Amino acid sequence: MEEIPSFLDELGEGFTFVRNEYPIKIGNNYNYIDLLLFNIKYNCYVVIELKITELKKDHIGQIQVYMNYIDNNIKTISQDSTIGIIICKKDNKYIMQYCSDIRILSREYITI
Repeated sequence: MEEIPSFLDELGEGFTFVRNEYPIKIGNNYNYIDLLLFNIKYNCYVVIELKITELKKDHIGQIQVYMNYIDNNIKTISQDSTIGIIICKKDNKYIMQYCSDIRILSREYITI
């Protein structure tokens, strides 16, 4: 949490911190989004999930559920669709996987 400002800078322009462990209720269960951000430049929420393993298809399904929840319950009609980012481990380093409902792009991201 102490490194949030530098982490936001590394993500790019326009990111603002909303909350970590953001609670959402799906059915009778609470789920927690690891990090919820908002991007002022793109006018959209950004859901970030942190994984200590390699990317699995379950991770993509999980973040898409969270993105849909934000789109249906939090964002306003004037805001763009939510973006998802999965940060996971691969080959002994952490990489960033971008995910949305219509596309999945991957970018390498090395943490120090």
